[in-house]
Amino acid sequence: MSVSLYNTMSRSLEEFKPISKEEVGMYTCGPTVYNYAHIGNLRTFLFEDILKRTLQHDGYLVKHVMNITDVGHLSGDGDEGEDKIGKMAHKVGKTVWEVAQFYTDAFFKDYDALHIIRPEVVCKATDHIADMIALIQRLEVGGHTYVSGGNVYFSIDSIPDYGKLARLDLSSLRTAVREDVSSDSNKKNSKDFVLWFTNSKFGDQAMMWDSPWGRGFPGWHIECSAMSMRYLGEEFDIHCGGIDAIPVHHTNEIAQSEAATGKKWVNYWLHGEFLLDDTGKMSKSKGEFLTLDLLRKKGYDPMDYRYFCLGGHYRSQLKFSFESLNTAKTARSNIFERCISLKREGAQKVVLESETAKAHAATFDEHIDNDLNTPRALADLWGVLKDDALLPDEKYSLLLYFDEIFGFDLENLAVPKDLVVSDPEALTLLEKRTQAKEEKNWPLADSLRLQLDALGFLVKDTAAGPTLEKKM
Repeated sequence: MSVSLYNTMSRSLEEFKPISKEEVGMYTCGPTVYNYAHIGNLRTFLFEDILKRTLQHDGYLVKHVMNITDVGHLSGDGDEGEDKIGKMAHKVGKTVWEVAQFYTDAFFKDYDALHIIRPEVVCKATDHIADMIALIQRLEVGGHTYVSGGNVYFSIDSIPDYGKLARLDLSSLRTAVREDVSSDSNKKNSKDFVLWFTNSKFGDQAMMWDSPWGRGFPGWHIECSAMSMRYLGEEFDIHCGGIDAIPVHHTNEIAQSEAATGKKWVNYWLHGEFLLDDTGKMSKSKGEFLTLDLLRKKGYDPMDYRYFCLGGHYRSQLKFSFESLNTAKTARSNIFERCISLKREGAQKVVLESETAKAHAATFDEHIDNDLNTPRALADLWGVLKDDALLPDEKYSLLLYFDEIFGFDLENLAVPKDLVVSDPEALTLLEKRTQAKEEKNWPLADSLRLQLDALGFLVKDTAAGPTLEKKM
């Protein structure tokens, strides 16, 4: 199958052609573990999960690498501000190591609850300091660095195409006034960035390592370049992240990676758009922020949020409201009820043979392979549930086929024991009542309901059709 993806670098849809037929290399920027992930952060990881599932659905073997930023990320993207983890450690009275591990564990708790497939490689920045030092040394040999004020900087003037991902105006950057953008007087150009910090203002930073330039810690950007190349090589297929990473983080990653190797680093850049609340982009800096755990406490299943995100295309901004989440919850619940109903009726996973069933599968594939069009793919799912020409086995099998992408884990939905009715008389009466309703014979349908009630069964008319429950 042919997958088309929107490449941020070219600003166009491109047919995906992997470097190797054996394996797709995919790197996704992971969390900075200084606080809980809010649901806006999680939207990005959900889109990356859909991408990975789509590639696997189409037969590709995917090697997915994701970092954990547990050192080096300052509160300002321009190498300024406080260390995020150090700031939280001081606030809660714990070590930076304890803070990083606590929020790493919390992140993966959310990750698993949302049925996001774990990466093949999860790499902590603190475990790869030697790789970062080695990469900085390569840049140093190539004439791309300078030392100023104790820090090692990357010079954007050392390469001809800095900012190509963000389409920055390079000529204006060459003549930028340092003070207009950065308060770091050590920089030769305001867009230069730190590769290694030894600056004394971070003297209380507990995470420090020896290096050829002095004891210190790595800059944020060098981490992703070093770790991705460690596990995927100097050229790989896909790099993902949030759209806010384009102008600084991903721009700087490209600059240092391609300066070090002299090669094109990544072939496809994919970015997820923001989740918005009433005030704009969702952010941790606004005080209380929405987490998955908070949604749980308000009565929502993590799959409700997953469904909500699937309802918006990853490249479109998505406005969050509890009204919208309630709509998603209702829709998701209906899908689960329909699936349970099919299971209760004995539906089995089968090979799709009818032309009708194959047509549904082909339409779904067309939509999901067209830049991960999950809104259209969800519409395809509802089309299957409403298609009376499909047999129960076909409906169930199509649901499972679609769920390879959606990730609801429908195959493992348990049918509650109290919903399993095997009484022959009751099932016969239910079948007669269903027939009566189809013939609009309402008096007979009501009479049959009363007979079922007398036998101790409650009839529930659901979106999946009528079901029986044994009265307690």
